Amino acid sequence: MKSMTGFGKATVNCEGKTIAIEIRSLNGKQLDLNTRISALLREKENEMRTLVTKELERGKIDVNIYIEKMDKPVVSIDENLAKAYFEKLTELSKSVSNPKDSDIFSQMLRMPDVVSTPKEEVSENLWNAIFEGIKTACHAVNRFRKEEGASLSEDFIYRTRLISDMIDKITPFESNRIVELKRKLIENLENLPVKYDPNRLEQELFFYIEKLDITEEKVRLRKHCDYFMDTMKENNAGKKLSFIVQEMGREVNTIGSKANDFNIQQIVVLMKDEAEKIKEQLSNIL
Repeated sequence: MKSMTGFGKATVNCEGKTIAIEIRSLNGKQLDLNTRISALLREKENEMRTLVTKELERGKIDVNIYIEKMDKPVVSIDENLAKAYFEKLTELSKSVSNPKDSDIFSQMLRMPDVVSTPKEEVSENLWNAIFEGIKTACHAVNRFRKEEGASLSEDFIYRTRLISDMIDKITPFESNRIVELKRKLIENLENLPVKYDPNRLEQELFFYIEKLDITEEKVRLRKHCDYFMDTMKENNAGKKLSFIVQEMGREVNTIGSKANDFNIQQIVVLMKDEAEKIKEQLSNIL
């Protein structure tokens, strides 16, 4: 079992560059992948996305890649073009009788193609190093996810067992409901000015007993608890576990609606509380 929350980082040194890779992951119903990368890596973004999707599968994922150059950047100046611009700008300034002092030199440097830096491309060697760095960061995220998933798994087991144990606590209060129901019916009937038919009373009691019976709900709830525990052993079963908890909640609600007993209803409230806590935590499970 893995959580969707995780963090991983890696550092790559290659071709005079230091590349820092950071990946953060939070819970999400689908894959929501956001990248903040150097313009140098834009052409490789699709490959990077494919890799991260394969490794991390789902969640809100932020990928940050920073490139720090160790060597000095290469800058070239076209001196002939710069001189030509300077001469023409000086002539133009004189011809229009420019009364103000103007920095023609700085204007010249801003003219097209005077100052240029060579377009840099990602070499195959550099990209391979970055690719492996992204893998390393993804593996670190998954280790983080597994550690948190293990912690959540223990919590799920604890709460699921609590719900299962509470099913047995309902049993002692079930028979008392029928006794109490019969007492109330007889008490109400005896206050009527007419006599009642004991046989008809028994028939009505059978009807109520069938209506209040929660045996099937208890059996199904216990099976759902067992199924939940078994499913936890599967990989990436977060959505499936959420469906099982929904079914557990339905059975608990039905038991509560049929309870007709304060003690059983108290137990149902505790069951709902545990199921809701499981449901909340499952939103973070892959």
